[in-house]
Amino acid sequence: MKVLRLLKFSVLLNLVLSNLEGCAEVPAPKSGAGTHLSAAQMDRVGKRIWQNECGGTVAGLTSWNGGEDFASLGIGHFIWYPRGRSGPFVESFPPLLAFLAAHGTATPAWAGGACPWPNKAAFEADRNGERQQELRALLGRTVRQQTEFIMARMEAALPKMLAEVPARERAWVKSAFESLKMTPEGTFCLIDYVNFKGEGTNAKERYKGQGWGLLQVLQAMGESPSSHTAWNVQFSEAAKRVLSRRVANAPPERNERQWLKGWHGRCESYKRSL
Repeated sequence: MKVLRLLKFSVLLNLVLSNLEGCAEVPAPKSGAGTHLSAAQMDRVGKRIWQNECGGTVAGLTSWNGGEDFASLGIGHFIWYPRGRSGPFVESFPPLLAFLAAHGTATPAWAGGACPWPNKAAFEADRNGERQQELRALLGRTVRQQTEFIMARMEAALPKMLAEVPARERAWVKSAFESLKMTPEGTFCLIDYVNFKGEGTNAKERYKGQGWGLLQVLQAMGESPSSHTAWNVQFSEAAKRVLSRRVANAPPERNERQWLKGWHGRCESYKRSL
């Protein structure tokens, strides 16, 4: 993707996020930000994310996972809360819809507010209803746009992370982020993980004061950096450590250990060529 086009996506995403209630403003990436991905690699990124989140199926584009208070939609399982719910996780489906609409894609008028299904049971009962069929059709034909949305979020993550991290760690976080972006595999680590577990800058996304987002993985990489191991491999191992810590810190009622094997498998995939 051309750098100028990606910057436009990033700036637009920042405007969308800054106008949503409860979302902090995200500084735009500086000129010169970009990725080392060809068009074919971009498509593979979208397919990998779709496979990771939805099993690569159209049916998986509209989901509601057990034990969660929100719908998970699109290739990135973007979060959509029902009215009156907010939860500890950043809501990402409304910004996606705004992003699509701003780029000329018609979106359903009824989807402009809170998630219309109040819980998983209501969602599953309406799985074959007109609204979910309409969403799956929209999300199935906008895979590239959803990938661009996730990439823009990744590009906007660095200034947010640098604003949050202690001064003594800023040089490392910036260096690790930019070094990962130098290869397609490292770029995929950043794109997929920021969609998977967020930037790590939301104070609500913590268990026992410890987060599990991209920032925390980059910090964990700094605990035992290696000049002999590829950046994406170092990222993979650090991500597994951070997610294991999350599970250890999670409230018992969430039963997050059931997901750890799958999460580790996803992180192990970061070692593969793109």
